[in-house]
Amino acid sequence: MTATPKGPASYFPSIEKKYGRPIAEWKELIRSSPLTKHMELVTWLKTEHGLGHGHANALVAHTLAEPAGLSSTGR
Repeated sequence: MTATPKGPASYFPSIEKKYGRPIAEWKELIRSSPLTKHMELVTWLKTEHGLGHGHANALVAHTLAEPAGLSSTGR
């Protein structure tokens, strides 16, 4: 039995379903962006990639909370 994701990760299944990209791909986009501030990244995901605010916020929060250089599958 697997635990239900908590916090930002709880959005990941719906993000993958709605936008058709795996979480690892979204995280790589965030990490490769020249932007570094949370809200700048959220705004960028919303304007350039069409994400909703909650989904963009969850992706940015989860990605920025990871240790630098960590490559994650998003799960």
